Amino acid sequence: MTPLDEAQARVARDISVLPVVDVALADARGLVLAEEISATEAIPPFANTAMDGFAVKAADTVGLSESNVKSLPVAATVAAGAVAPRPLEAGEVMRIMTGAPIPDGADAIIMVELTTPDGDDRVELRAEVPVGNHIRPAGDDLQAGTAIFGPGEELSPAHIGVIASVGRETVKVHRRPRVGVFSTGDELTVGPAALQPGQIRDSNRPSIVALVEEAGCEAVNLGLLRDDEAEIESALRGALGDDAATPVDALVTSGGVSMGDFDFVKRVLGRLGDMNWMQVAIKPAKPLAFGMLMGTPIFGLPGNPVSSMVSFELFARPSLLTMMGRSNIRRPTVTALAEDALLRPPDGKTHFARVIVEPEADGAWRARLAGGQGSHQLTAMARANGLAVIPDGDGVQAGGRVKVMLLN
Repeated sequence: MTPLDEAQARVARDISVLPVVDVALADARGLVLAEEISATEAIPPFANTAMDGFAVKAADTVGLSESNVKSLPVAATVAAGAVAPRPLEAGEVMRIMTGAPIPDGADAIIMVELTTPDGDDRVELRAEVPVGNHIRPAGDDLQAGTAIFGPGEELSPAHIGVIASVGRETVKVHRRPRVGVFSTGDELTVGPAALQPGQIRDSNRPSIVALVEEAGCEAVNLGLLRDDEAEIESALRGALGDDAATPVDALVTSGGVSMGDFDFVKRVLGRLGDMNWMQVAIKPAKPLAFGMLMGTPIFGLPGNPVSSMVSFELFARPSLLTMMGRSNIRRPTVTALAEDALLRPPDGKTHFARVIVEPEADGAWRARLAGGQGSHQLTAMARANGLAVIPDGDGVQAGGRVKVMLLN
C-alpha cells in the first residue's frame, strides 16, 4: 500500500497553476489575484458624516446637556450625494444624512438622537460634542497610491467591494478550472423510475459535481457512461481532444478503477494515459487512479459513495485549489474530545471516520459519530461536518483526543 502523504505528493507533482486571465470583477469571487491593486484616489474621496444628524461648529455645543439645551436655526439640509449650498456659519446648523459631505465651516456632527425639533426650522441641541465627532475624513480608509492587495490573495466579497471602490471593473486572476465529471457502471441509473433488479441510482456524480462547485471550480457534467470501452474512450476524447465541445482542465471519474475484471475505466486509462494505480493506505477510499491524459490531470475515484467523496477531499480538491493559485489547499483541522469510541483494528491504514464536530463555549471541540461508517452509507456523510483522522492502531477511546478535518 502507498502511504497517504506519499500518494498526495505523487499527485501534487503533476499539478500546475492555470494561466492568468482578465476577469470581470463581478465574476472574481474565490479566485486568486495575479496583480497588485492600488488606490488611485482617496477612499472616501471627501470628508463625510458617519451618522444622520446635524453639522455644527463644536464651539456652539460647549456646555450643552440634557438640562442645558440650545436652540439653533437649521440653515440647510445636505443629503447623501449632494453638497451644502454654502459654508456653515457660527450659531447655526445644517441637517445632514449619513455619507453626505461635511459642509465647509462645520467641524463636528451631533447625531439626531441628541437633538429635538424646535419648530419648522430650528433644532434644540442636548449634548456637547468634540471637534471631529462622527466625521470620516477623506482617505480614512485608503490614501491615493496605497497598495491594497497583491498577487496570491483570494478574493472574498469584501475584497471585491474594496476593488470596486477604487474604480476597477476587471482584475487579473488565475482562472477558474473547468472540471469534467462522469460516472460509470451498468448498474447505475438516474431518475425516479422504479429500480430494476441489480440497479442503484447514481449518487456519486451529483455529489462530486457539488464538491467541484464548492471548491470554486466550474463543473462540467459529462453524464453516466456504460461499462463499454469504446463509449468511455469516446467520452474521454470528447472532453479533452482538440475538437472537444467543452474542453476541461481536469477530469474526475467515479468507479471502475479497482481490481475487478469489469473495471473498464482502468483499461481505457491504462491504454491512453500516463497513469498511477495506487492502493492508498487509508479507509475508506483505498483505490486511486491518477495521471495525465492528453496533458490533463485525471482523478479516478473509487465507486463506493463515501469512498468517492473522501478520495476527492484528500486528492482532487487540493489539486484543483492549486490549479487556481491557492496556497492554503488543505481543509482546516482541530483536535476534539471523542464523545464516542472511535475503535478500529490495526491494518496499516489511516481511517477517516465521519463525525459531527461542535465547538464548546470555552473553545474546545467535541466529536461524535455521524452514523454508520460503511463506505456505502452516504447518509452519515451527509450528517457529518468532519472526518476524524484515526492513525493505525486500536483507535481512540471515548474521552480521548482525536484530530478532525473540518468539512464545513
